Amino acid sequence: MTSSDLPLRPRLRAALTVAMKARDKVAVDALRPTLAALDNAEAVERPEGADRNLAVELVPIGAGAAEVARRELSEEQIVGIVRAEAAERAEAAEAYDRAGRPDRAERLRAEAAVILAHLG
Repeated sequence: MTSSDLPLRPRLRAALTVAMKARDKVAVDALRPTLAALDNAEAVERPEGADRNLAVELVPIGAGAAEVARRELSEEQIVGIVRAEAAERAEAAEAYDRAGRPDRAERLRAEAAVILAHLG
């Protein structure tokens, strides 16, 4: 199995490891928050009836007492989140260009390019 046969998330994780070893700050600054966005998307909302104001002595304790299964994202959802991360950087780059900060804009475009390179 080649790396292009892997699903997107494992490819991003592998790319992050390579970037960290190579001390590629642009790639690390692009990949780490992209993976965090995927992790955040898997978080489960608290049930509507959950009491958010429990006293310490009423909080469930013990190993796994408050654990719930995380959402599982489809590959299409993962691709959508990754595309959104790249688009967010591209939009921010335009804003930095308008603000007269071409150095920051170029950095964000480089991060977007790193992210988009893993979608192909």
